[in-house]
Amino acid sequence: MLDLTRLRVLVAVAREGSVTAAADALHYAQPSVSHHLARLEAEVGLPLTQRAGRGLRLTEAGELLARRAEEILGQVEATEAELSAHAGLRTGRVRLAAFPSALATLVPAAAARFAAAYPDVELALTEAEPPAALTALRTGVVDVAVVFTHGALEERGVTVEPLLTEPLFLVTPADGARARPDGGLAAHADARWIAGCERCRAHLVESCERAGFTPAIAFETDDYVAVQALVAAGLGVSTLPGLALTANRHPGVRVDPLPGDRRAVAVATYGRSPAPLPVQAFRAALREAAAADFTQW
Repeated sequence: MLDLTRLRVLVAVAREGSVTAAADALHYAQPSVSHHLARLEAEVGLPLTQRAGRGLRLTEAGELLARRAEEILGQVEATEAELSAHAGLRTGRVRLAAFPSALATLVPAAAARFAAAYPDVELALTEAEPPAALTALRTGVVDVAVVFTHGALEERGVTVEPLLTEPLFLVTPADGARARPDGGLAAHADARWIAGCERCRAHLVESCERAGFTPAIAFETDDYVAVQALVAAGLGVSTLPGLALTANRHPGVRVDPLPGDRRAVAVATYGRSPAPLPVQAFRAALREAAAADFTQW
């Protein structure tokens, strides 16, 4: 049977790239990490690491086991949380990851409801874009993830529940020349564009290409406050979702809805239902907040 401590060591080595760094991350002595790796290799009967300069590189078998180990450790965390939840909602914790505009709007509304109803349950919040939030969910770093998607969200072992649908808006300078009312993205084909990082800009690029052009991206930022400031300064145009404009609206920008262009916001949890009681309660708080405070769309 695989030892959980040794699996944690392998995951740490995979993340940190060396025995020394893994020992620091785990607060273990370096010989202890080497010992656990050697014992794990003996258990599986395969080499899991190989030297790469001054560090270590996982073998193909090591990479496979490290990926599975992350999932196993995440499931163990979830199971421990479920067992502790049998004591009820008098104690416990909920760790949440959410993308920035949700963390500035929907999440505080839900957290206030949750804290009022369950003051003894610890709530920890962290900012993460959907890919990182889902990874944290699968590996047991967080219990709940609030994510968005422009299409279907299918993640193995992840339960997804829709919360709301938010529209996307074209953001242009307030004092700029007024585009045709029906111009949409195509009316700004010759403009400079402000977009997110390469991972986050795919939907914008696809939407512009459907409108018949490839956007000339002049500025790159995922900060919706910075996007609006750049637009207000006349440095480009962009698109933003409804939650971002609810969180912050610059007086120097004009926003026009993009017909039919929307994205879904959902809450994700790992493992089969039922989730631990604190997680169920926080999911309910998210649903209530979405229904009560974000129905303007």
